[in-house]
Amino acid sequence: MGIASLLEVPAHAGAARSLDNADLRATPVERRTWGFWTFSCFWFAAVSSVSNWTGGSTWLALGITFWEGLGCSTAGYFIISLWMVACGRPGARYNIGFPVVCRSSFGIFGAGWPALNRAIMATVWQGVNAVSGGQALYVMLYSMFPSIGNIKNHMPAGSALTSAQMICFFVFLVLNGLMLLLDIPKWKRLVWTKLLVFSVSSAGMLALAVTKAGGSVGPVVTRSSTIHGSTRSWLLVRMILTSAASCSTFASNASDWQRNATKPNDPILGQLIGFPLSNFIVQVIGMLVASTSEVVYGEVVWNPVIYLERLLVDNFDAAHRAGAFFISAGFVYSLLFSNVYCCGNDLASLCPRFISVKRGFYICLVGSAVINPWYLLGSASIFITVLSSYQIFLFSIAAIIMVDYFAVSKGRMIYEDLYTTNKLGTYFYTYGFNWRAFVAYAIGVAVNFAGFLTNFGIIKSEPLRHSYYFAIFTTTFAAGIVYYLLATVFPQPNLTDKWSEPKGTRELGESE
Repeated sequence: MGIASLLEVPAHAGAARSLDNADLRATPVERRTWGFWTFSCFWFAAVSSVSNWTGGSTWLALGITFWEGLGCSTAGYFIISLWMVACGRPGARYNIGFPVVCRSSFGIFGAGWPALNRAIMATVWQGVNAVSGGQALYVMLYSMFPSIGNIKNHMPAGSALTSAQMICFFVFLVLNGLMLLLDIPKWKRLVWTKLLVFSVSSAGMLALAVTKAGGSVGPVVTRSSTIHGSTRSWLLVRMILTSAASCSTFASNASDWQRNATKPNDPILGQLIGFPLSNFIVQVIGMLVASTSEVVYGEVVWNPVIYLERLLVDNFDAAHRAGAFFISAGFVYSLLFSNVYCCGNDLASLCPRFISVKRGFYICLVGSAVINPWYLLGSASIFITVLSSYQIFLFSIAAIIMVDYFAVSKGRMIYEDLYTTNKLGTYFYTYGFNWRAFVAYAIGVAVNFAGFLTNFGIIKSEPLRHSYYFAIFTTTFAAGIVYYLLATVFPQPNLTDKWSEPKGTRELGESE
């Protein structure tokens, strides 16, 4: 038996190893353990990160009020939750992940393109979150071992991390790796514990901040808007739609989570209620905490980890050390396994013979360090703009998934054909690629590409900049309509006349 054979991932007899392994198959019935409450609470665990805490800071800094900011962001999160439910429906119904769902529309080999897109984005975001995790872990350790602050910094000015924080960054990755040893369906336990930890740490941070501010929540809550007229109107529109666009990754790969649903309809209300509500609560706490910093330091400190570190350094007594330890520990825990699950699914689909979902997790962790995210965050603000602007690429994919499922195949997927290289298979199309999907994808991107360039100042045009705010709609409609027209004018094998989604709980391997 050769080394290659030893490294192979288990698959059923006769499986096409270029497409198939046990992890990519439908989640078995006994492992579908996520119900309504798990999906509802999952989003509290998923969005309780440092970046979400600071989500409202940019908008408030531009002159809108506290309540306008909350209302607009919540509206945006509700809009994207509709996309999440629709994109995740194939996963909830057939219990398969995003890369396998894409085979229905892009083709069995063409699906590698959206999977690769998602894998790269997930790896980058894992690196970004790991930087925050390293910073939080540093505060936690500093509260116990202040000598860690004496480690000489050898990192250049462009780095977001000091040498001491770099050590914590890699320790955080190790902690993440240990957490991933837990069986995936049992991650619901992590969801519940993350919710508990988030609640306790957030309440603790808010209580500490208000106490240091003399019982005040600061001026942000009562501050009036400083902008008016059309400028204010466009800013509110921008905030609603940008809040939705910033979650395009959640929408496109919704099947990765919804495949674990106990019943196909369990994710619906869990997403529609849980996602906007969790973001609302996180941003309320984040903005209130940030507001108190203006009272304490005379300036707004939007990053809660930096704020906590400053409070600790200025008040290094037993009470503050204990508070900083538990609060920062909560931040560390809330940042674990944020992006690796989806990346694991994507990588497993790209090389199913040798990469399982869990192996994909660890590849993602290694990749998140290789890209040097501490330099990206520390020296290139345009990098974050690129990430937030990536919506046109992901919404094109999401549109094709939704139209393929609801309008073309009308809820019907031939399960076994998703895993076969047989030329007679439904999803083989043209040598494994569905050209219709790629044409639609390109057009969906093209209609907003000029607006995409305005984000970086390459094109100077106020109308184009405003039009890009609506990219979630225009990209979705353009890609979706073109895909539907091509699928009907040039009929493809999965085109169906009537709604054909199966009812009831499907067993592993059923096609109808």
